[in-house]
Amino acid sequence: MRSTRAALLLATAALAPALLLTATPASAATAATTVPVTTASVTVGTPVDQMSDDDVRVAIFRILADPKSGKAVIREANRALDGTIEDQRAFLETGYRLAQAEDDRVAIARILADPKSGKAVIREANWALDGTIEDQRAFLETGYRLAQAEDDRVAVARILADPKSSPALRAAASAVIDGTPEELRYFIEVGQYQVQ
Repeated sequence: MRSTRAALLLATAALAPALLLTATPASAATAATTVPVTTASVTVGTPVDQMSDDDVRVAIFRILADPKSGKAVIREANRALDGTIEDQRAFLETGYRLAQAEDDRVAIARILADPKSGKAVIREANWALDGTIEDQRAFLETGYRLAQAEDDRVAVARILADPKSSPALRAAASAVIDGTPEELRYFIEVGQYQVQ
């Protein structure tokens, strides 16, 4: 079974670019209109109950091929492929979302366990863990970045308030304090050391 699965995965990976390049605008529009299953970067464009058995398997292989798929998603996808077609459809309809939620909780727990996580990150991560599956996904997609920016802005403000900071470091901190989350993160990780 595993060798067949590997052969199908390779065939799917090899054919996917050709199929995407030769897709007609109508089929591309249809694929983008109905989205019953969405997590990470994998999307199934047709409702699962309207998919052929082969389409169901291909959708699961795409999930397996996605580098963003976590351990729980991979485990449950393989379990579904080892089962019946009904098991595979059930995975796409509900199991995928639940497995993704398990992976999300693990990712948030790792963030909480990181000693470098600041107060805003810890506050928002705990809020997400106490919330719904959607809250956890939202934290990982956008909330973590914004909470990290809040912590970085506080760190930049501390540099500005520190009387031991050099004038060059204060000027660089002042220039970045109202910047984007990415600019703040870069300054905290790299920029402040380049100035000193």
